[in-house]
Amino acid sequence: MGKLIEGVWRDEGYDTSNTDGRFVRWDSSFRQQVSTDGTSGFKAEAGRYHLYLSWACPWAHRTLIMRSLKKLEDVVSVSFVEAFMGKQGWTFAEGGDPLYGLDTLYQVYLKAKPDYSGRVTVPVLWDRQSETIVNNESSEIIRMLNSEFSAFGDNTTDYYPPNLRADIDAINEDVYSRVNNGVYRTGFATTQEAYEEAFDALFDCLDALEERLSGQRYLVGDRITEADWRLFTTLVRFDAVYVGHFKCNLRRIVDYANLWGYLRELYQHPGVAETVNMDQIKGHYYASHTMVNPSGIVPKGPDIDFTSPHRRDTIT
Repeated sequence: MGKLIEGVWRDEGYDTSNTDGRFVRWDSSFRQQVSTDGTSGFKAEAGRYHLYLSWACPWAHRTLIMRSLKKLEDVVSVSFVEAFMGKQGWTFAEGGDPLYGLDTLYQVYLKAKPDYSGRVTVPVLWDRQSETIVNNESSEIIRMLNSEFSAFGDNTTDYYPPNLRADIDAINEDVYSRVNNGVYRTGFATTQEAYEEAFDALFDCLDALEERLSGQRYLVGDRITEADWRLFTTLVRFDAVYVGHFKCNLRRIVDYANLWGYLRELYQHPGVAETVNMDQIKGHYYASHTMVNPSGIVPKGPDIDFTSPHRRDTIT
């Protein structure tokens, strides 16, 4: 995995020795904002911004989905790192990244901040004009894409409407803690106690979501919001990766009637299926996390059909 310490790359994994075996995620470091009028210092403009993403990463996946939903493909450019993460962290394919020809993502971070210390993660929202990272926090990037580029994309949709923000924020907080990050807390735990603690919290939340979706079509009612897309990127990886690789094996998503139908509906939403690359997802997790899967063998299954009828339109 690796990280940068005062501008020097070090091939170091997550240290759980001081957290009783519990995985603790680092906070994102770049938290500036793009705004419609530019008062933030970064004005929303077509062709100015670039997203560095990974097909495999659920956090990066959120931003790719929002870019597609808001029809910003010709406004915000995108490039992808390789699926395999080795001793150099996220790397680019032969020929380097499309903007500067760099070989690794950590070099992009150093271009923005030569003495940077921290993890090198995707997504990265890059400003071509000032040649720096604006933001590397997915939850903030998706809101910028949702609201600040309306002059260039689809301004008829809003995935964070004012009247639902309190409800969206509440469900996001719970889902992030117990599901989005919960699968990592389960998979990267290094003690039995830490693993079971995260495991139980994860499935308690999935059970609660299953019940919630029995009486309403989406997480906060009858319309899709950012809360649904934030959950989707974990659910779509769950049966193929988290069940086996991260030992999240009490139940699969296909075992939940409502969550499974809900997942299929979101996958079939226009513009979403093409953002899912299961080969990259499986190739990254199983081959890169040698502390979890030392052999690096990538399983051939499971065979999951996300295109079968979801029947969620009967939920009112």
